[in-house]
Amino acid sequence: MAKFNEVMERGRAKKLSPVVLAFVGDAAYSLFVREGLVLSSDYKTGELQKMSSAQVSAKGQASLFSKIEGKLTEEEREIFLRGRNAKKPTKSKSASVAEYNISTGFEAVIGFLYLSGDYQRISELLTEQDEN
Repeated sequence: MAKFNEVMERGRAKKLSPVVLAFVGDAAYSLFVREGLVLSSDYKTGELQKMSSAQVSAKGQASLFSKIEGKLTEEEREIFLRGRNAKKPTKSKSASVAEYNISTGFEAVIGFLYLSGDYQRISELLTEQDEN
């Protein structure tokens, strides 16, 4: 059985399906956003849910990606493209096809970095955009 935050060898993580990487990336990004909201505010859960939903949505992720796209390494760009172009098992109800595809690519990058234990890189990508 896996342990919480168990690190996967980078090469193995890179070989995973981009949709699987996006599955993990969605959860990791959601936790990042929720943790940030809780640590920086004193809102009740209902308000926290509304605030996090705007960021974790396909539209929110596509918007964020446009801000960090130029900061991706070649390896991250390759994973993004695999995720963006992958056949997805579901469709978004509230975002365009393009936004949904971009968000899946974004989530694949976050999932790859999370599984390979590169938490510092996740933090670099996700916090630098707040400072710009």
